[in-house]
Amino acid sequence: MATAIDRNTVERIVREIVLKQINAAPSRSELVVSISARHVHLTDEHVETLFGKGHTLTVMKDLYQDGYYAAEEAVMLVGPRRRMLPAVRILGPTRPQSQVELAFTDCISLGIPAPVRLSGDLDNTPGCVLVGPKGVVDLDCGVIRAERHVHMSPADAEYYGVKKGDRMNLRVNSPCPTVFEGVIARPDEGIKLEAHLDTDEGNAADLDHADKVELFKA
Repeated sequence: MATAIDRNTVERIVREIVLKQINAAPSRSELVVSISARHVHLTDEHVETLFGKGHTLTVMKDLYQDGYYAAEEAVMLVGPRRRMLPAVRILGPTRPQSQVELAFTDCISLGIPAPVRLSGDLDNTPGCVLVGPKGVVDLDCGVIRAERHVHMSPADAEYYGVKKGDRMNLRVNSPCPTVFEGVIARPDEGIKLEAHLDTDEGNAADLDHADKVELFKA
């Protein structure tokens, strides 16, 4: 003979099952989409060359990702046509290799045929000249157009069903609705969910007036 179960017991069992399913399911962080304006990353050596012996970068503003910041310091960037950008912001912290990230219109103006690359992928890239208050750095390589990408935690990667290097799509709902394809997933520990577009891409989609952004697997 089956034993009767009272309603409170049934509700408790159901609640426990639902909570286990919720806790087991991958969760997603809030998606932030940032416009990454032209900027420079420098080595410690190049910081000293440009700003003086013993100089270190000064934090002006913390960026969305913990530990990263826009520095007070900026440099003049000179291209092969002798055209220049007078004040390109430096982002910290310093890196093992200096690099410059520009938008397509910047490259056209400067005459630099920069390829679309992920940050750090600098083989066979053009260079430029950086001018600071204390010195000059002539980069043999390191100028790129940053490939659109999305930073995320391992939990976010599990939620979207992607791994490092997978391509995703980013839909921007704005007065100029746009879907950006080929957004590269870049999961890592301690990283917040943040997609990066350059200024050309952000302006084309009117990102400043977007009311909704969606990220999904390609």
